[in-house]
Amino acid sequence: MGFQNLNSWTECIFVLNTMKIAVYAKSVRDPKHQVGFGELLMALSQRGHEIWLPPSLEDHVHMNIDSSMQFRVFDHFSVGGENADVLICVGGDGTILDTLSIVRDSGVPVLALNTGRLGFLADVQLENLGIALDDIEKGNYTIETRSLLHLESSHPLFDYTFALNDFVIHKKETSSMIVVHTYLNGEFLNSYWSDGLIISTPTGSTGYSLSCGGPIIFPKSDSFVITPIAPHNLNVRPVVVSDNVVISFEIEGRASSYLASLDSRSQSISGEVNMAIRKADHGLNLMRLSNIHFLDTLRSKLQWGFDKRN
Repeated sequence: MGFQNLNSWTECIFVLNTMKIAVYAKSVRDPKHQVGFGELLMALSQRGHEIWLPPSLEDHVHMNIDSSMQFRVFDHFSVGGENADVLICVGGDGTILDTLSIVRDSGVPVLALNTGRLGFLADVQLENLGIALDDIEKGNYTIETRSLLHLESSHPLFDYTFALNDFVIHKKETSSMIVVHTYLNGEFLNSYWSDGLIISTPTGSTGYSLSCGGPIIFPKSDSFVITPIAPHNLNVRPVVVSDNVVISFEIEGRASSYLASLDSRSQSISGEVNMAIRKADHGLNLMRLSNIHFLDTLRSKLQWGFDKRN
């Protein structure tokens, strides 16, 4: 953004530089996602920005939005490569989880246009799209870095080994409970007799962990939450630990295989696989607009104070 002098030094106008804006949507089959995706692309085109799209959306744009629209096709960003200025994803919180493998460790900030449901992270509503784009162009935003989990394992499990929300060890549908022996920096913590175990970041503390009785952790708390899923012993409660520890596991049970999940990605594993979770060396940069705050989001999404009896 620059300034251009007019008739006097007291008169100036903003000259906005063209931005490189990447757009991602997990699915455009849902009518709500279709509308949000289409309105965003048309607004960016009208404002003269350079649009970047993943290959999965190329045909949809030409067939359903504008056959003559110009855009650049990209796969993912990289450190030191040519990257977009911002990635805007269309959908809900699950769509943001998908952007991890696109942004990687490039530092490109992510803004989420909420066309989904709850949306703790996807907090820009479609009716406020114009205001949001104005704020981006004028620099009226802050960058909030969210910590990530990094999975290390004795056998390759995932192509991309990072998670924004949580890492989960879970029994399979028909098996009995499992035992997850858990260690902090090699020191024994507990053997969890349960349906599974959740390791959550502060970001993920409002997701699966919360539904299993875990606490809400503020984004900059530098901590992880260890939450058992349906524990056999009722005195086994969620615990909060520093995020500078390495959490490792040994699994045993009657079944021969279990499930391991990073955010929305799952793999079947055997008890022979050794796994450990640590804080990743990089985070995910979320673009926060000036009128959106974490406490406001908490009150709104969890409907605190909306009880008609109060």
